[in-house]
Formats: sequence, C-alpha cells, structure tokens
Amino acid sequence: MSTQLTKRLSFRLTRNTVLLAMALGLVLNLAHVTLDYFNAREAMDEDIRALLEISRSPASQIAYNLDVRLAEELLDGLLEHPAIIDARIIDPEGFTLAASSRSSPDSGYRWLSDSLFEASRFYASDLSVPQLAEIPLGQLAITIDTYHYGLGFLERAGYTVVSGFIKSLVLSVILLFVFYFMLTKPMLRVVNALGRVDTDSPEKVRLPVPPKHNEDEIGLMVSIINQHLDTIDHSLAQLKAAESAMKNYSSQLESEVDARTREISEKNEALQRSNRALIKAKEDAVRRARSRASFLANMSHEIRTPLNGVLGMLDLALEGELEHSQRDRLEIAHNAGASLLGLLNDILDISKVEAGKLNLEIIPFNLRRLIEECATLHAEQARRKGIDLVAEIEPALAEQFLGDPTRTRQVINNLLSNAIKFTETGSVRISAHQGKGKVQLDIIDTGIGMSAEGLDRIFSPFSQADDDTTRLYGGTGLGLTLCRQLVERMHGHIKLESEPNQGTHFTVQLPLAAQEAAEPETHFPEHLLQQGVTLLIPEGYPHQSAIENQLLAWGIPVHNDFVHRTGILLAAPEDSTIRATAQSWEGLGVIWLDRSGNLPPTQYPVTLTLPLQREVLRKRLREPTQMQHRPAARPELQPSRHGLRLLLVEDNQVNQLVASAILKKLGHQVTVAENGQAALSTLEAQRFDLVLMDCQMPVMDGYTATRRIREVPAWRELPIVAVTANVMQGDRDDCLAAGMNDYISKPYNREDLEAVIRRWTRRHASSG
Repeated sequence: MSTQLTKRLSFRLTRNTVLLAMALGLVLNLAHVTLDYFNAREAMDEDIRALLEISRSPASQIAYNLDVRLAEELLDGLLEHPAIIDARIIDPEGFTLAASSRSSPDSGYRWLSDSLFEASRFYASDLSVPQLAEIPLGQLAITIDTYHYGLGFLERAGYTVVSGFIKSLVLSVILLFVFYFMLTKPMLRVVNALGRVDTDSPEKVRLPVPPKHNEDEIGLMVSIINQHLDTIDHSLAQLKAAESAMKNYSSQLESEVDARTREISEKNEALQRSNRALIKAKEDAVRRARSRASFLANMSHEIRTPLNGVLGMLDLALEGELEHSQRDRLEIAHNAGASLLGLLNDILDISKVEAGKLNLEIIPFNLRRLIEECATLHAEQARRKGIDLVAEIEPALAEQFLGDPTRTRQVINNLLSNAIKFTETGSVRISAHQGKGKVQLDIIDTGIGMSAEGLDRIFSPFSQADDDTTRLYGGTGLGLTLCRQLVERMHGHIKLESEPNQGTHFTVQLPLAAQEAAEPETHFPEHLLQQGVTLLIPEGYPHQSAIENQLLAWGIPVHNDFVHRTGILLAAPEDSTIRATAQSWEGLGVIWLDRSGNLPPTQYPVTLTLPLQREVLRKRLREPTQMQHRPAARPELQPSRHGLRLLLVEDNQVNQLVASAILKKLGHQVTVAENGQAALSTLEAQRFDLVLMDCQMPVMDGYTATRRIREVPAWRELPIVAVTANVMQGDRDDCLAAGMNDYISKPYNREDLEAVIRRWTRRHASSG
C-alpha cells in the first residue's frame, strides 16, 4: 500500500517545520538586515566626519595663508575618497576660495540605494587656527554620493537573505529523509499489516512492532491496538456465549410473556370495572350535589319567605309610634331576624361554592362606584361606634373593569362589616390601587387585632380568632370563610396581617381587567383652577389624604393655610375655631365636611358627606356661585300628587302586606296580583309605571309572566324589577334573560325599593 508523497506524514511534518524555520529565519534575517542598515548609516556619518576632522587643520592653514595651489591639492586629495563628489573651501564672506568635484557613478541599483540612504549628503566644518581662534577663516564643505555605502549595504543584505534561503532548503531535505525513515516508513509497515487483516475475523490478528520502535510512541500505539484487539476478541467470545444462552432462554421467556399477558388482561378488565364504578360514583355524587343545591335553593325560598315577612312587619311596626320598651323589644327581634337571615345567606353561599354551583359573571362594572356605595352603606354603622370610615381610592383607577360586581361587593361588604365590628376607636380605611392586570384592595382597621394562633384558623368555617372574641363580639365565623372562597373562585388572593391590639390589615388582589370607558367630564371653572381649594381641618383629619389626592388629580391647587381666601373652603365643623373662621370666608363658598351624616341644613347649607364620593365632590365644586343658597337636598324623583302606579306581583300574603305598606308610605298607588297570570290580566285592564315581579309563584311564575309581557309591543318598555327570596347564583342572569330590567332580594326594604323605583321610573321617563 503506497501513499502519495504530498500526503505522507513525513512530508507534511517536513513542510511545516521548514515553513516555520524559513519564517523564523526570514524574521531573523530581516532583523539582521535592519540592524545592518542603521549601522551602515552610522558608519557613513562617522567615516565622513573623521575625514573632515583630519582635513580641517591643513585646510585652516591654507585658508589663513590664502594659498590656492595647496587648497586645490588638498581638495583633489579628498576626491580620491570613493564617496566624495564635491569638496570646496569657502571664505567667511561666502565666496569659494577653491573647489574640486566629479560626477556621481550610475547603476541599476542606484534607485534602491537612494531610497535607503538619500542620493547625496552635505557636510561642513568651520576653519580656524589655534593662535587666532576668534578669527573666522571660513568652512571646509564636502558633498558625498551615498551610493558607495548603499551598494555595500545591499551586497551584505543580499548575501544574508540568499544564504538563509539555501540553509532552509538544505534543512528541508535533511528533515524529509529523517522524518521518512523515523516516522513514515514504520507507520507504513503498520498500515500494510492492517491491510492484510482478514475481514471475517479481524480480532484474531496482532500487529507487529516495527524494528527499533519498541520504546517510542509508535511501539506504544501498536501495543495499545493489540490490547484493544484482545479486548474485542474476548468480548466477541462473551457475546457468542450470551447469544447461545439467549437462545436457550427464548422459549422460557415466551412462556413467561404469555403468562404475564394473561395476567395483565385480567387486571385491565378489573381496572375497567373499577373505572366504571368510579364513573358511576362520580355521577351519583354530582346528582347528589345538584340535588343538594336544588334543595338549598328551595329551602332558601321556603325559609326566607316567612322570615322576610317577619322582618317586613317588624320594619312597619318600628315606623309607628311606640313606647320606649316596645321599640327596644321590636328592635331586638328585628336584629335577631336580620342576623338569622345573614347566617342563612352565608351558609347557602358556602354550600354553593363547595358544590361548584357558584358561577361568576364577567361583565363591565364601575369598581370606584361600587367601593363608594359599600363605604356609604357601612358609614352609619361606623358613626354609631364613633369611628371614621375612610374611602381612599386611587384617582387614576380605571372607570370600568370586567368581573363579577355582585361577588366583589359581597367581599368588600363582609370585610368592612368585620373591620367595623372589631374596632372600638380610631378608623377603618379602604383603599384601591390598580396594577398590571389586577386590582388591590386594602381594608385596614385600628381594632383589637389577633394573635398568630388566630391568624391560622381565621379563614376556617365557624371559627374566630379566639373564644373571647366570640363571647364579646358574637358572630358565626362564616364571613371571612366566604370571602376567601369567593376571592379564590375569582382567581384572586387574600392575605391577612395582624397583631394583638395593633389592628388588622386585609389585602385582596383580584385579576380584574381594565376596560376602556369614557372618562367623566372633569371641566371646572377657570377661576377655581387658579384660586384652588383651602382645607381648614384639624390636624390628623382621617379623610385629608383622600380629599387632597382627588383634588390634585383634577389639577386643583390645595392650600392648607388661611392665607389664600379667594377659592373654595372645605371646613370641618367639629372645631369651634374653624366654624368661626369659616363664617368670615370671602372666597367662592364654603363646603362643610360632614363626618356625622346629620349636619342641619339650616346651619350648614352645603355639605360633603363622608366617606368621600368622587361624583358628589365634583358636583359641589362645579357650582360655586350657588353654594350658599342651594337647598340642602333635592329629591331625584318628583312623583305626581298621587304618586306612581305600581303593580306588585306577589303570592305570599305577608309579603303583600309588607310591600304594599312600604310603597304606600312612599306615596305610590299599589295594585296586587297573586301570580303571573293575574298580573297579565291586570295589565290588560290598567296602565302602570313599574312592575315588581316575584320570581317563584304558583299558576305562572315571574319568568314566564315577564316573557309574556315582553311579547306585547305596548309593554316592551315597561320597567320590570325582579323580587325573589332565592339567593342562588344565576338568578340575575335568569331574570335578565327573561326580560326583566333589575333585581332586588327579599326581605322588602324601604331604601332598596325607593332606590330601584327612582332609578327605573327616571330612566323610563327620560326615554319616553
């Protein structure tokens, strides 16, 4: 087996070595030539200057004696030097005393010499005699042709380069033979031995070690190859033995596989039977859960209906003239019934969550307005305890979010009620902040707090922080459990921080997506934006930051001193000094901050009831010229002399009495129908402004009756408000799907009825 010369290892090693040596030699030669070049330039200067120094003394005597003949002899003698082409003696006035010159030699290498040493160089030396050193005698000037020195340098440089190249070639030939006999030839022997190996049994061959290579790398390589061949031979023997054993065990393995297959088939059949049993058990559990949910819904209606009647009759009785002891007993009975109704609602809600029947709405709603409504709802409870309820909502909070407003309201109401319940002094603060894709609600109170042990069990059903809390404050322990379950169902997170006697901090994070909505009009009079608002309040006023942040967000300057007396004054009437100061206000007007909710309008004509509501503050600020003379309150609904004509569709007689009495006290005319069929007949006979429709009734329920009403063109715009004792989730969807406009829950409540009637009769009137 032969190998091309250029492919042999010896050739490549020689080539690489020679190339490296030539490159190194070239570098060294260039360094040597460079050094010689600088030495040649220096030697040229030293040679000419030495010649000048030798000729200086006789030239000085000649210049002193003005001997022209001797001057010419001296200059001709200088021209004997091969490099000098011009020599002359110049007197002090610059005239030439004597001169001698000759032409420069010509050569084909002159251009290279001139580029390295210049074409010619000029040297001069001042002349003087020792006796008259101070008298100038002129100069001895010499011009040389550098070609004499350049040619010598070029000859030496050429010799250096050529000799280096010849040395490299000789070294290449020597290394080629050395590498061939020391490396390539032994490797070819090993390769030829491998080429003669029998392909059927390569493991039987052993490679010979080339002579004189037993101890070097080639011998080591051959030894390692032979060792690997031994290992391969041994491994093949073991593989053959294993193959033979595998053949012996093949039949046994097949029989075991058949046995295992039958066993697996039997287990698979058993597993399928178990799966069918589990599926059946799951279906039974689902049916039981649905049955329980249906039972809870029915029981809710059956229990709440008489309870609503009791509460309604108690409300009517409390509105009458009673003795003090009678009123106390009725209020105790009413509070007990309300507590029982709240407990029933909590139990039903928790049961719905656990049964998976709580379906959440995803609809647009105004979170700011919802929080303000919840705070306003609980404000009276806080006032009765002498504490402040502060609503501090981020001014940049979006106008609308997508989520479930009903369940969000339920969580906020529970947390606010719980905070007020366990706070005796100080304040309860609710704040809202908007983040990326989520909203954070913080409810902070200065109440009794709780221990670390209480934190561990506070969210468990029927549990409170400790037994003393239950004994002192009462409660069932279901409110926070329901809050946690509702927040988790909305894919949110609730956490609690508290220490004994240091208050409690609830943080609720809900993944509510902000929805684009039209911003409410925020235009204010120009003079208000320039003059601003002055806050005249006591130090540490709890509502100060909420008011200031909202005013600043509108671009209205806020002053906390009494120097600015031109804008609007927001004053707290609790302090007599503040009241006296506000009476002399010279600005646009005075708005009194009402923390108690019962400031008399005769003394305080313009009030801002706290906790803060953004829209109320906006209305107060946008009418500055009418502040001192506007009426204290203006009803939103002005019914006619005989009130509105209302149709009450209710099957329970107690509820009929309660609702009719409340509506008549509100000044409305009420007609009662005991079921949906009777309601249709009544509508055909009379015209009504609004219908209050119970949902579950005999003969024809409220859903069917509403759909029948909407089929009549003349009744399609008639407002229909659903009223039901059923609190299961999905009732609102069912009501809206049936064509109803709104939804309230029993028991009948004067405030709820008045609000829903005002809302829908106003809309109906404006649309009509």
